[in-house]
Amino acid sequence: MNIGERLDRLPMTPMMLKILIITGFGWLFDAMDQGMVSGVIASIGKDVQWQLTPVELGFLGSAGVLGMIIGAAASGKLADKFGRRTIILTTLLLFSLGSALCGLSVNYEMLLVCRFFTGLGLGGELPVASTLISELSSLKARGRNVIVLESFWAWGWIVAALVAYLLIPVYGWRIAFFIGAIPALFAAILRFTIPESPRYLAAQGKYHEADSIVRKMEAQAGAQYQGDYPADHLADHSAEEAFKAAPSSAEPASAKPAKMNTFIGLWRKENTRSTVVLWVLWFGINLGYYGFVLWTPSLLVIKGYDLVTSFGFTLIMCFAQLPGYASAAVLIEKIGRKPILVIYLLGTAASAWAFGQAGGTTQVLIAGCFLYFFALGAWGCVYAYTPELYPTAIRGLGVGWAAAFGRVGAFIAPMIVPVLYGFFGTELGFTFVFILLTVVFVLVALTILVFGKETKGKMLL
Repeated sequence: MNIGERLDRLPMTPMMLKILIITGFGWLFDAMDQGMVSGVIASIGKDVQWQLTPVELGFLGSAGVLGMIIGAAASGKLADKFGRRTIILTTLLLFSLGSALCGLSVNYEMLLVCRFFTGLGLGGELPVASTLISELSSLKARGRNVIVLESFWAWGWIVAALVAYLLIPVYGWRIAFFIGAIPALFAAILRFTIPESPRYLAAQGKYHEADSIVRKMEAQAGAQYQGDYPADHLADHSAEEAFKAAPSSAEPASAKPAKMNTFIGLWRKENTRSTVVLWVLWFGINLGYYGFVLWTPSLLVIKGYDLVTSFGFTLIMCFAQLPGYASAAVLIEKIGRKPILVIYLLGTAASAWAFGQAGGTTQVLIAGCFLYFFALGAWGCVYAYTPELYPTAIRGLGVGWAAAFGRVGAFIAPMIVPVLYGFFGTELGFTFVFILLTVVFVLVALTILVFGKETKGKMLL
């Protein structure tokens, strides 16, 4: 058995649980940053000293996303070269520093630059962390584990909503960035206890390091593999097999993996379909998600609710994310990746429509809760699904570029709201924002339904 086969047969071990929890806390702090930005936008928009226009507020939301685009694209390639663990630690430290500097910003321009650097760290960390968990997980728990990791995002948003509800109205928007910086640094320290991905180590020829990590997990599970582990047994040959040349090719198969560890490798015949589907999926869900989530408090204020009430509504909606993740984690291993993605994306589309048409407080809360339930359940499935479509040799690169292209949608999304409001006015603008989001989620669901591959029960290449 090679490294991948040995990992695939293991149950949940104490080591895997520890790695999942520690990585999850880093994910939580990343989510806190994104969640608190929505509160900051709403608060700083009412700050008479800054006097920012809706367009300037939109750029503030997009500055961090621009950093996320570059961070995601760069981190994938770097993770394939230097390792998943190294890049996770580096990007988390960068995120922590950027958040602290945001709280110290003396003017709008400085805040924009600092949000960009925060985004670099945040965008680089998320796809690599999900890749690490996917590669460490067994065949039957892979999708569930990545969704459990993603579920820490909900707790981060809940903490962010509490900060927005309890602290920002009292201490101002700077407190959000200071709180977001401290725990991220703490998480980076904790992550020195996380091992490297054995699949990655085996693909790099570091067979004995990979074997040492897997042996510890096997010992905890009482499932030791008896016998010696020569290099040819330790190696994960599936990556090489994925790029193997046809029998008539004169090019050695062993030369292909190294050559394919480039952007061009994502567009080889065997990868093109996966790359196109993932780019559409990531772009659409980012455009739709950030089209409403960063603006929810502000949209509620425009709709007539005061700032504290809008923060309170957002907090209630954030709690609806938890059952969204939990249900997705259970169903993804039972009925597959494709059907769950389609169901949750269509559920998000229907909820976005209902939220845009909602009139009274009860309708706003119910539609908002369903919107957060389905949207975050879908996000969990996206992170579980993406690493499974690429071989180990280019997995970091593929996940990173999918996330990077998706962040283009997140970059555009905050600027769509003020444009629609300026064109249609506040009442019609609110409705048209969510009509647009409904269309986006439906189109993404149809793309997955028609062109997506099912990866449930399939070994990682």
